[in-house]
Amino acid sequence: MTLAELGWDEFFAEAFAPFQAKGWFPARLIRETTINYSAFVGEDPEDVEEVDLVLSGKVWHDAGTDADLPAVGDWVAVELGGENQDHVIRARLPRKSCFSRKMPGKSVEEQVIGANVDVVAVVTDSGPDHNPRRMERYFTLIGRAGAKPVVLVNKSDLFPKSHNEACADELRVLCPEADVHVTSALNNKGLDVLQSYLKDGITMCVVGSSGVGKSTLVNQLYGEEWQFTDDVNEVTGKGRHTTTSRELVPLPFGGMLIDNPGMREIQMWTDEQTLRESFADVEAMAIECRFADCKHGNDKGCAIRAAVEGGTLDLHRLESFLNLDDEIGKLRKLAKKRQMTVERWAKRTHRVKARNLEDRIQLEKDERGDL
Repeated sequence: MTLAELGWDEFFAEAFAPFQAKGWFPARLIRETTINYSAFVGEDPEDVEEVDLVLSGKVWHDAGTDADLPAVGDWVAVELGGENQDHVIRARLPRKSCFSRKMPGKSVEEQVIGANVDVVAVVTDSGPDHNPRRMERYFTLIGRAGAKPVVLVNKSDLFPKSHNEACADELRVLCPEADVHVTSALNNKGLDVLQSYLKDGITMCVVGSSGVGKSTLVNQLYGEEWQFTDDVNEVTGKGRHTTTSRELVPLPFGGMLIDNPGMREIQMWTDEQTLRESFADVEAMAIECRFADCKHGNDKGCAIRAAVEGGTLDLHRLESFLNLDDEIGKLRKLAKKRQMTVERWAKRTHRVKARNLEDRIQLEKDERGDL
């Protein structure tokens, strides 16, 4: 495997130039654990090899947030160690794209799902997992990342054809830019469509809820049991296993997959502009509202409410838009609050260090008998 097959191009080569002079080598991260990373290192650009890496203290301390730390899919500069020495990540190169979400729970941190991703494939089904409101969140995050959205309505063998197609049509309306395909991992249906997106240098991120067949699809694309799979629960329709760690998988016919653990929470990590673009139809109606600060509730002259009452806008889509807008606003406030807290602690630490330095200088003067 070569660097070019992993996605190395002029963009990354230009960013890496200062580090090459130090004798470091480019590497792409393929796996992350709690203690180290695994990566393909390009000591020979035409024949990369997999090695384990540790993160340098400088990279760790220079990162403003966890999202600034190296993640699966990132290109990094590596200093190779000698015998019995660690290979060390010395720098993370700039990202072309970053697919991320808000960290699950009460955190206000960004969680990187995949770096330098070209295509994001969301795996769902037309049964219990079908949730247009969750898919709107996916489409918004994918739009922010700048990746190509692809949806696989999987497990089509479990549902009538008309039911699968109706689900697919609904998703196409939600996101006209998305390619939506009906597939069945069990029957090897539709995998040739996935392969059409994958070629040398292209990275696809596969996401979706647990049990919708992500790992089975990855296994079939890879050509072997890359991820362990188990039977499906007859009651819930969910698989008893899922991917347990994020990993970049090179494919034998070209391209790479980033397989992800099943996501229970798809909380927003984006901005108003991306949200507006994802709901362009709602935004177009908002321009017709009588008042510029219309809340689209009980305000007089609200064009959006009129569209809902007139049947030209789905009420659930409006509710989704308002909920996401509110969620982004709350996230911004929490982030600002956290920033203020960090700044207060930084100022306090600076004052304490300054006082300690003054005391130490005065003590040294006293010991010397200075006036």
